[in-house]
Amino acid sequence: MNRLLIIEDDTHINQMLTDLLTQAGYEVSSAYSGTEGLLLLQSQEFSLILLDLMLPGKSGHEVLEEIRQTSSVPVIVLTAVDTKESTIALLRTGANDYLAKPFNNEELLVRIEVQLRNHTPLAQESFLHYKDIALDLEQFSASVAGQSINLSKREFEILHTLMKNPKKVFSKSNLYETVWEDAFYGDDNTINVHISKLRNKLAQANPDEEYIQTVWGIGFRMN
Repeated sequence: MNRLLIIEDDTHINQMLTDLLTQAGYEVSSAYSGTEGLLLLQSQEFSLILLDLMLPGKSGHEVLEEIRQTSSVPVIVLTAVDTKESTIALLRTGANDYLAKPFNNEELLVRIEVQLRNHTPLAQESFLHYKDIALDLEQFSASVAGQSINLSKREFEILHTLMKNPKKVFSKSNLYETVWEDAFYGDDNTINVHISKLRNKLAQANPDEEYIQTVWGIGFRMN
């Protein structure tokens, strides 16, 4: 099922959109500020975003710029400002489409269908992002807060695995069998050494953030 994110501070419009999209068969999450929307994008994957421009916290323009630094997820902007200049600016910033408020619900649903049909599936995205970590899956490179870090193949794959499902707790056997593609026979040391090295490299780039959390007795997940 396609998961859509609504970033709209007007509670009435947000609820109306949630009801409309849920009835149309979509899974829906809502944010009421630009900052809240970006936080959701750090921890979840979405098939499409509906983005208001006039938002508290970070504006819709700022949110769009940050999204386009790491993702090509379709973004349809919902705006009360409908001028040629504003439309050109939105498209140049990275919007896929826009609708002026008030909009027709049926037209919105059709525009969503078109974007989902034309977009590359999430599994083929070349970038993965969590907090200020960015992974380039084509170049096998990683950066933290814009600073490049040098990861081994195993370290990269461990981080990739954790970031794909940031809320999931991975046991050591899960990680070993996923990354090494081999059966796990209870040798904790291999996983522990790689996790330790990975944590150290992330900390060197940003010592104020703890990215990988140990869930005692179970395993690891993104913090």
